Amino acid sequence: MSPLSESSRSPRFSTPSRRSLLKVSAAGAVVAPVLAACGGDSGSGGSGGGEPQQGGRLRVGVAGGGVNDTLDAHDPTDNVDIARNFALYAGLLRYANDGTIENHLAESVEPNGDATEWTVVLKEGLTFHDDSPVTADSVVFSLQRILDPDNPLRGAGDMAGVDPDGLEAVDERTVLIRCDEPTVTLPEALAEYYNCVVPEGYDPADPIGCGPFRSVEFVAGEYSLFERHEGYHEEGLPYADELEIVDFPEDDARVNALNSGSVDLITQVPHAQVAVIEGNPDLAIMESETGMWLPFTMRVDQAPFDDVRVRQAFRLIVDRQEMIDQALSGYGQVGNDMYARMDPSYPDGVEQREQDIDEARRLLAEAGHEDGLEVELVTSDISAGVVAAAEVFQEQAREAGVTVELRRVNPSDYWNEEEGFPYAFGQDFWSARNYITQAAQGSVVGAPYNETMWGENEEWLGHLEEARRTADEDERNELIRQAQQVEFEEGGYIVWGFVNLLDGHSTTVHGLEPAVSGHPLGSYAFHRAWLEQ
Repeated sequence: MSPLSESSRSPRFSTPSRRSLLKVSAAGAVVAPVLAACGGDSGSGGSGGGEPQQGGRLRVGVAGGGVNDTLDAHDPTDNVDIARNFALYAGLLRYANDGTIENHLAESVEPNGDATEWTVVLKEGLTFHDDSPVTADSVVFSLQRILDPDNPLRGAGDMAGVDPDGLEAVDERTVLIRCDEPTVTLPEALAEYYNCVVPEGYDPADPIGCGPFRSVEFVAGEYSLFERHEGYHEEGLPYADELEIVDFPEDDARVNALNSGSVDLITQVPHAQVAVIEGNPDLAIMESETGMWLPFTMRVDQAPFDDVRVRQAFRLIVDRQEMIDQALSGYGQVGNDMYARMDPSYPDGVEQREQDIDEARRLLAEAGHEDGLEVELVTSDISAGVVAAAEVFQEQAREAGVTVELRRVNPSDYWNEEEGFPYAFGQDFWSARNYITQAAQGSVVGAPYNETMWGENEEWLGHLEEARRTADEDERNELIRQAQQVEFEEGGYIVWGFVNLLDGHSTTVHGLEPAVSGHPLGSYAFHRAWLEQ
């Protein structure tokens, strides 16, 4: 999150203490986690306490997966890919459960006065799964792999200011990261799970990392098996000897697997199935209020959404509270067509957008659709609540004279260009990020998931680029608010709500705590989960 409060400061990033109230991190980020549990066995809202026990195989059912599953450290897409990333790999920094940034492999991360150079010092004694040391050369190799101009990977957009040729291993543990311009959001980028450190010569087919578990077996679309990394740098972790991650594209199958004892944990309990789990005394649910969002996506370069009046009308069609109540069974928070709710720049003062069918009809008529409009909405079971939201929108749109035809795509194919991604009108799910890094992933031209084809708006881009270079936190936040305002009025997203995640677990599983990230199971904290023996 935003690394400098003022241009004159050169903060040292160190592990902050955790509190369950408003908190300012060493990176200057403010978050307000509100964590709750239903059916849990601990007052912390997680999966219980007690003295951790070592051993056993932790079996986890994760929503999604398919033949396109990957173990590539720097290019995960689906939920199951992301879960494996948290198991296999580690980055220099990471997000804590409350959304603040803390050190992970790094002992320190320090900028110069204007954030054009960053010095990273690694912790001592770090090792990869093959027992080779994690060195400054490993960090340089990893960042250059991500930033390769001929094949930029997912995190390249997060580090737009970093000069890949300016990376230098100063000594065995020290890396100098040079930037072409002030890059005040570098810690946010380095904390993302896909910007992790791998050894020189890394091959995704033989995935060596330095995370808590090492890969043993992987079958795309089915399962993956891991075993404890004995050289993991966090003392005593992980607790489980083995970790098995099983793909479950179908919700019912995932819940049935937990109910029958075939797995110990599952992600994203369908809202309609909560009663099934709560009715079993051997199971519990962990609920986490998060910054995760499930937007509708409108391509601003394709009809009818190339007309801003149509985009504005569609945002006015949505009854947001009804969407929360029906699509999420009440497990969520109303959105206001702006993402990054955990960012200190989030513009809380903007009036809440409410459903206004009359104004939506007027805008559509002004755009030439006075006799009605037919659109196709592409949906998929990519995350709990997505398909239900599509069905709710279909009903709400009828009031405005809009006919919505739903086309349901297999989750494993949803982001496949052959299926049409990015779709003229589609959906997605995003975990919590700050505004600048989220825009780098989904809104700027060339972003890996620019599903709205937004980014060429000069006013918006000017605010964003200036914000990325601005070290003063107050000035930067004001620029971000101005960018958010432009997207609020003209962009291609309908941000109708934020999701409370519901994960299910056996009462024999302990150690998990809710996280605001939007990643299930406390940001896939497999290394902290332990089983009663």
